[in-house]
Amino acid sequence: MTDNEAPGNPGAFFFFMAESVVSAGVVVVRRADDGWRVLLLRVYNYWDFPKGRVEPGEDALTTARRETREETTLDDLDFAWGESFIDTAPYGREKKVARYFLARTAAVSISLPVNPELGKPEHHEWQWCDWETASLRVPERLVPVLNWAQDQLDG
Repeated sequence: MTDNEAPGNPGAFFFFMAESVVSAGVVVVRRADDGWRVLLLRVYNYWDFPKGRVEPGEDALTTARRETREETTLDDLDFAWGESFIDTAPYGREKKVARYFLARTAAVSISLPVNPELGKPEHHEWQWCDWETASLRVPERLVPVLNWAQDQLDG
């Protein structure tokens, strides 16, 4: 048995990342006349999907829903592709892992509400992007997340 084979189930591989998940978010998509659009949020020069830290007693999907609502005011998320997710590779000094789910919305416009702890919105800008534009904006570590979301939609 290799180091990453499931005990008692040779050949079945599993990953230990689940215990490292420290944030969770949603790749939010909406249907446009010419295809899917994905929501990106910008803070300074960094584009990302809505996400935030998993709080004690909260599961990743609950966090993802809460953070998306808090950061964008979106409350009509439809997890039409189920509760499947993708985890990022560990990143940053703390080797954080973010878990992303996929959901669609009918909303065309969102709001960036003031975060009461910061006294200002967490993000500076939002944009609905086509896949190509999104892939040019997100950091390299999020390209696999973007590709996964597109595969889910195409599948």
